[in-house]
Amino acid sequence: MNHRLSTEQQRAVQHTYGALLVSAGPGAGKTRVLTERIRRLLKEESGNFQILALTFTNKAANEMIERLKDIPDINERAFIGTLHSFCTDVLARRGKPVGIDGLPQIFSNPYDRTSILTMAINDDSYLLHELKETGDTEKQKKTIDIWLQRIIHYKSSLRGLSEIDDKIDRRIFEGYQSALCASGAVDFEDLLFLTYQLFDERPKIADFYRRLYRFICIDEAQDLNLAQYQVIRALCGDEYNNIMMVGDKKQSIYGFNTADPKFMDDFIKDYNATVIELHENFRCSRSVVARAKMLDDTYLAGVDNIPVSGVVELFACKDEDEEAQHVIQKVIGLCNTGHPDVEGSIRLESCAVLGRTRYTLLKIEEKLGEKNLPYYKQLKSDYEFESDLLVEFELCLRLLVNPKDRIHLDELRKKWGIGQKMVENKAVLGTQVISYLVSNTTDKKANVILEAVESLNISNDIVRMPKALGILEKYGGGLDDEDDKRAILEDTKVFNGEWDRFLRSQRARENDLASFMTHRALGTMQQPRQEGLALLTVHSSKGLEFDVVFIVGMSDGTFPDYRAKDAKAKEEERRNAFVAVTRSRRLLYLSYPQLKEMPWGKKKTQAPSLFLKDMGLLPPGPCP
Repeated sequence: MNHRLSTEQQRAVQHTYGALLVSAGPGAGKTRVLTERIRRLLKEESGNFQILALTFTNKAANEMIERLKDIPDINERAFIGTLHSFCTDVLARRGKPVGIDGLPQIFSNPYDRTSILTMAINDDSYLLHELKETGDTEKQKKTIDIWLQRIIHYKSSLRGLSEIDDKIDRRIFEGYQSALCASGAVDFEDLLFLTYQLFDERPKIADFYRRLYRFICIDEAQDLNLAQYQVIRALCGDEYNNIMMVGDKKQSIYGFNTADPKFMDDFIKDYNATVIELHENFRCSRSVVARAKMLDDTYLAGVDNIPVSGVVELFACKDEDEEAQHVIQKVIGLCNTGHPDVEGSIRLESCAVLGRTRYTLLKIEEKLGEKNLPYYKQLKSDYEFESDLLVEFELCLRLLVNPKDRIHLDELRKKWGIGQKMVENKAVLGTQVISYLVSNTTDKKANVILEAVESLNISNDIVRMPKALGILEKYGGGLDDEDDKRAILEDTKVFNGEWDRFLRSQRARENDLASFMTHRALGTMQQPRQEGLALLTVHSSKGLEFDVVFIVGMSDGTFPDYRAKDAKAKEEERRNAFVAVTRSRRLLYLSYPQLKEMPWGKKKTQAPSLFLKDMGLLPPGPCP
């Protein structure tokens, strides 16, 4: 395949020893370069070794695995996954020195973390007094959010308890960690924090991984934050430098997670890395590349050698209703007639609608439902169930794999209207505690959930997930309420798909419920492409590409976001726009509503986004 690579791509693929940074713009073939280098190393380098290939999104990891699946025993010869999944694996196998014994159970969503902190505050009279002093209930909620952000900041900065000077911060940090430990869990920041601690304090363990992995390859290097970069440095030590990073500063859009493209520069200095730049765009049409260059004048991709012209069009619509109708009519028209710049037919799966936030996509979703057109949402890194039935079923699964999980036991108790003292006075575990809760609730669907849980047959070390989900699906299919029915059927379909991918991706000895729940928390079971039209936020679209892309809500205050006040935030908004535009391979349609209904019900006139002016798209044509 190397004869089809450009000269600079071949340089990167042929690089063997020593540090290498590949700076590659959108459509420059960086994933291909990364995977082809892994393929070459496994084929040509002698000796018994493995490769560590790390990404920062599950979508990128899945794509890498797909491209390398033809290599015999690829799962035995390479670890391909996110940095968080690698840290989870390290802690599961070697984490006893930092207090992790076995597979860590991960509290990944904000509700879990807030509940843990609230539990810690209620157990500490001093913190409880300080919280109440802040004011009414709303002010107390804001204070808890602020305290939680401080904990996340300390962990992301790799600062432990001994490095925190503020008295209140020390107590909330210590209480939060103690409550996590009492529930037998860790949070996302702990995965990095504890792995760094392990490698730093136990250099022999880090040395074991250096000997296990002769080469390390890291994708999306612009998304590194301090903790992630320091974990990599602790893993590599002072002498190991067989590390390759691929990234693009222009696509750094995770500043809210403290990501900073400066770590690409630090990598060059720290490892004396060779730098290879890839500027050609092999993906996008001329029109798309030209508009992307107008958003970022440092984007060096040429347009003269791109054979496909493509389309970039802007529409100003009366309001969000008209905008949604315009998008759907355009999608239907393209699917019916095709387009000369798109090879082959255009299907719903060829198209995506992008919004800066999930709220921008609500009208699109509403209109798609009215027309009964298939679509799927990917608005966050993890799928959130819409039906109470599946939410509560998942809570039961959490209790099965982690009997110490006080947080989710308490959540299930509240959902089923059961008093706290009734649960505290009953020392039962696993299916027994679920059975006890069911016997004390009037919630009718609880009996269905118990039947599904018991059908899993976990006591015989066989997890019969399809049978359990079949029970839930049958219940949902028999409901009269169409919204509840749709939500349950959609949720069970997603859950079945996740279980199926888990069975196909994991080694047989790992096919247990605890492993599945951990991987689900990591988001590794998500399917990036599904049937129907894709509804994506800009952040969830990163790493994906479509023949046809619609970017809706291109108005000032929406995109760029109204919260982007300082220069750094505004620049990240511009990178968001750059990422959104370059998701399109051929046709790009942008739109905005001239009137928008605000959350408080009032309609507000919208000005077009400054990015539209920068791309030379104003004045717009009328919305057809």
